[in-house]
Amino acid sequence: MNKKTGEVLVQKPGEEIPKVFTFDSVYDWNSEQETIFTESAYPIIDNVMQGYNGTLFAYGQTGTGKTFTISGLPKDPRLKGIMPRSFEAIFNQIQSDSSKEYLVRASYLEIYNEEIKDLLFKNG
Repeated sequence: MNKKTGEVLVQKPGEEIPKVFTFDSVYDWNSEQETIFTESAYPIIDNVMQGYNGTLFAYGQTGTGKTFTISGLPKDPRLKGIMPRSFEAIFNQIQSDSSKEYLVRASYLEIYNEEIKDLLFKNG
């Protein structure tokens, strides 16, 4: 993984040439929650606050840290994830701007085995 170039190299054992995948950003196991939020999520939130729609999408294999990156530990300032940081940023901006009226809507969906689950809806 090369954080500077946004590349992930995957090499099968026994093969010489790795496959290279390039992304806007990549984060390794040592990345900080605040860095991920600042670089990847905050620019989207900034646009949302200007009236655009925004989506944060975590994709990957089961067990790779998507839920932790999104939720983190909300009560730990260092380990809280994208979602609590996003809500904090949005509501801080709303509170500091009384010149506009805001409507806030959020969805939290999981797609697993081609099934969509609304994680904000409590069953029974």
